[in-house]
Amino acid sequence: MGLTGLDIFKLLPKTNCKECGKPTCLAFAMALAGKKAKAADCPHLSEEAKAALEGASAPPVQPVKIGVGETRFKTGEETALFRHDEKFYNPTGIAVTIGDDLDDDALNARLEKINALQFERVGERIAVDLVAIENKSGEAEKFAAAARKIADKTKLNLILISSEPGNMKAAAARVGERRPLLYGADRGNVEAMTAVARDAGCPIGVKGESLDELAELTQMIKNGGVEEIVIDPMPRGPGDAVEKFTAIRRLALKKSFRPLGFPIIAFAGRDDPYRECMEAGSFICKYAGIVVMHGCEAWQMLPLLTLRMNIFTDPQKPIQVEAKLYKVGEPHENSPLLCTTNFSLTYFTVEGEVESSRMPSYILSVDTEGTSVLTAYSADKFNEKIIHKAMDEAEVEQAVSHRKIIIPGYVAVLSGKLEEETGWEVLVGPKEASFIPRYLKETWK
Repeated sequence: MGLTGLDIFKLLPKTNCKECGKPTCLAFAMALAGKKAKAADCPHLSEEAKAALEGASAPPVQPVKIGVGETRFKTGEETALFRHDEKFYNPTGIAVTIGDDLDDDALNARLEKINALQFERVGERIAVDLVAIENKSGEAEKFAAAARKIADKTKLNLILISSEPGNMKAAAARVGERRPLLYGADRGNVEAMTAVARDAGCPIGVKGESLDELAELTQMIKNGGVEEIVIDPMPRGPGDAVEKFTAIRRLALKKSFRPLGFPIIAFAGRDDPYRECMEAGSFICKYAGIVVMHGCEAWQMLPLLTLRMNIFTDPQKPIQVEAKLYKVGEPHENSPLLCTTNFSLTYFTVEGEVESSRMPSYILSVDTEGTSVLTAYSADKFNEKIIHKAMDEAEVEQAVSHRKIIIPGYVAVLSGKLEEETGWEVLVGPKEASFIPRYLKETWK
């Protein structure tokens, strides 16, 4: 249980010096208890007080880093139950399994398929994060050899899955420089697995049949010298998973219960590929730090990665593209000029339809602070003066000679005012982006 504000206040110097940025020591104590300040902000704390306050200022969910370098995956460190309270910071990692019992051709083919699971969505690259290597053979040498082969052929971060400490030690020795997650600690092997993780300098994954058992095991692992832990409460189905995952998150955030303040790893069922996707989606929403899947088809991954992107996007800061004049294809001075907002989803929807029309065009992206057409118009961020300013800044007169601009059909009411403001001929385009190809082929002149 974390310290309360009054508990923290008793440890402070009570000088009200204001050097921490707060008006009083009591105000600082309350901020520290609410995770809105750090103990280091107080310059007059004794060493004893710093040690006592360490737990109060630590993240409620322990951060865990898997891998090394720029591609390193980070999970944990979340501070909110709901996205409307505060954004979620570390997107759920999606891992795909690969067994060490596959022959070389099958292993290479599956790994190649996993490596290819990357897509572009509204201008951002989305991809799977980890490869989970399963010790299906039950043999140490096969496990270690497969781990090495996979590590040499992928930049994705690694999870090693085995319940045999000897096999885990052999594999960790081969790929320890990649800092994989070592998953498979449980009641029967926790001490030996902790020793392997500690000696390899790797994070560890532990499973328990109840929250009480998990809490006990995480304390044993920490006492054994490993701080970075991922936990698996071994749910009996998707409903039980959501219940357990929510309970763990609440205990960590609301009760500051440190023994369960760790990221969760979840395994989606592999019997039915459609059910597997649905389970994985629910785990991403509530509250898995890593989801392990067996299926590796593009049709499975793209919706999950898109869902993850939506869940972990700050709702107060919409994704935006740069406000400027874009080229689609190789447009010339007689090519169409379309106008839209700089909300990423809107822009890339328009761009995709223009591309499908096969007509080289210009698209003027107007700065509306990342809001859609109707939202921007309602907030007076997409009006004739703002569009005119965007046209001047993008120097559209130098790009086209016809002095015609196509505006979205939903803001047809702007056409007259924009013509008066700019002196250009304003054409009203379709309301839905899907009609843009037909509009450009049949209406544009």
